[in-house]
Amino acid sequence: MATKPPENDKPATPRRPAQKPDAAAQPPSDAADAPTKGEASRARAVPMDPKPTGLPAPSAAANAQRPVDADAEPRTAGEPTPRVAVEPSSPDEGRAPSGPARPASTPAPAQSQTPIEAERPSPEPTPEPTEATTTPPEFWPVDEHQVAEAVEEIPEPPAYPPHASLFIVHIAPEMAPVAKVGGLADVVFGLTRELAIRGNHVEIILPKYDTLRYDHIFELHEVFHDLWVPWYEAAIHCTVYFGFVHGRKCFFIEPHSQDDFFNRGSIYGFPDDVLRYAFFSRAAIEFLWRAGKHPDIIHCHDWQTALVPVYLYEIYQRLGMTHPRICLTIHNFAHQGVIGGELLRATGLHQPERFFDHHRLGDNRHPNALNLLKGGVVYANFVTTVSPRYAFETKDQGQGFGLEPTLHAHQVKYGGVVNGIDYDVWNPEIDHHLPVRYNLDSIDGKYDDKRALRHRLMLADNEKPIVAFIGRLDPQKGLELVRHAIFYTLERGGQFVLLGSSPDPAINADFWGLKRMLNDSPDCHLEIGFDDDLAHLIYAGADMMLVPSRFEPCGLTQLIALRYATIPIVRAIGGLADTVFDKDHSTRPLHERNGYVFEHYDQAGLESALGRGLACYYQYPEHFRELMKNAMRADYSWNRPGEDYLNIYDYIRDK
Repeated sequence: MATKPPENDKPATPRRPAQKPDAAAQPPSDAADAPTKGEASRARAVPMDPKPTGLPAPSAAANAQRPVDADAEPRTAGEPTPRVAVEPSSPDEGRAPSGPARPASTPAPAQSQTPIEAERPSPEPTPEPTEATTTPPEFWPVDEHQVAEAVEEIPEPPAYPPHASLFIVHIAPEMAPVAKVGGLADVVFGLTRELAIRGNHVEIILPKYDTLRYDHIFELHEVFHDLWVPWYEAAIHCTVYFGFVHGRKCFFIEPHSQDDFFNRGSIYGFPDDVLRYAFFSRAAIEFLWRAGKHPDIIHCHDWQTALVPVYLYEIYQRLGMTHPRICLTIHNFAHQGVIGGELLRATGLHQPERFFDHHRLGDNRHPNALNLLKGGVVYANFVTTVSPRYAFETKDQGQGFGLEPTLHAHQVKYGGVVNGIDYDVWNPEIDHHLPVRYNLDSIDGKYDDKRALRHRLMLADNEKPIVAFIGRLDPQKGLELVRHAIFYTLERGGQFVLLGSSPDPAINADFWGLKRMLNDSPDCHLEIGFDDDLAHLIYAGADMMLVPSRFEPCGLTQLIALRYATIPIVRAIGGLADTVFDKDHSTRPLHERNGYVFEHYDQAGLESALGRGLACYYQYPEHFRELMKNAMRADYSWNRPGEDYLNIYDYIRDK
């Protein structure tokens, strides 16, 4: 690999003047290094929409959540902390130094321009909502009382508070459609667009994989040629490229190394994955520093970029990067990036006695291992996961895969925000994959798509309901119950369609055997693989969508199904419980109920929900049609999650 001696042993002069060090942003350190009370700032209040959201705004008295001192005792009772959609914090935790609040209208500190940094836009003005009026033609008979009632029933738009324009950088291992493995890629794609629409300057840093979809990258060109990233006792030469991905500003880092970190034909699945992404995280923050970029917020995703806050507070803050604050989003706790002590020598962190400490990166289950995701939780200024229910389950119900003690210790800066879906992609009203498009007022078009689906898959054209499953054939998705649902649906007079595949050859072989068994059935089709065009048609043509997961952080399948008026049949777990409300047993108003839910992971539980759905389709078709309309009315766009994340950014950025 191309190497030269690392330059970070001495503080170097950034390309633009360093920000004045902010004492409240200090990293976890020994008690002697801890900031005093006068050095931290208090969070400002951000009013929220009166309707409940996935993550209420922090209170005015909430305090900055700086990474805690590993050598100090947990903080004791103190000031209130932000309300999140999980269990409230213990009154014995959460005190932080306080100081005067900064006014809500104060813009982020001005940053000097560099050749590769676009000008940060000014915040867009928020229009004042106007009262709806009704002016009938002169020849209409007018009933003033009816007019007044009609005006009162028109819902007002959400009264979101104005936000200062922020400079936000997302550092992620995936982003649809250029580099996609799972739902993380869709989240980065949708959230960054929503943040940019709201007047923020948003940039994304990704690895330059050899498998990138270059047909979706526009104006790709080199912007930083001589980036040297410290690695082991030397440094690796990197080149940084810039391009637009459907309007999003993206930087791609390409290392020139004999290790070929990102030139391996696929994104994941290699023995050195932890070291590969430890290097990418170091390269990303080295690029920000060398380019003179000082964003207000750095938003990291999953274990692959969880070392970014560690690098920031242990190395780069001392070199002048005192302005950025970090939000870490954990999409799945099952993957945490566990590795041995070699990581410290590779990354230049050294000091094993410091980082193997139980309060920093030391893995909770393996005393001689380091845990990247745990380090991200400890060092980040705020940690989110992808639904409030999943936040509760990971902290209090044993689904944190060993991180439960760490989440409890940092619960005052931990919460859940439900993901959204991109309605420019998943919307039956504009979906170019469909033979017939439809919306709430033309919902009968769905039945034309149902006939088209049957024709494509050579299913019998009859009055039976179609139950579908779309997703990875992974044990997490409840494959035993999927298999049982196929036969149960056929026995109860329905049709079944499956689209999915597995990286596990044994699972694929099992479903290929099932496909051959049912190949002659006119009411069943199993498609082992993935076809995006067919996925859109199944969402539109199916009547019910099965999601019987063992655990589900958020889930996008049920959100897409709702948009297409396809009734979800789900297990009450994680994000499924936050987004699907049972037609018969939910405590929600009737117009908010949108599916069928079961509690226990067994065949009886599945049959209780799926059986009720099939019975309603046959016996109460008018009720089923109302359920379809309720599903389409639900708003799971990025609008509300975008507001929740901006509230989090506002909460941490002035600390």
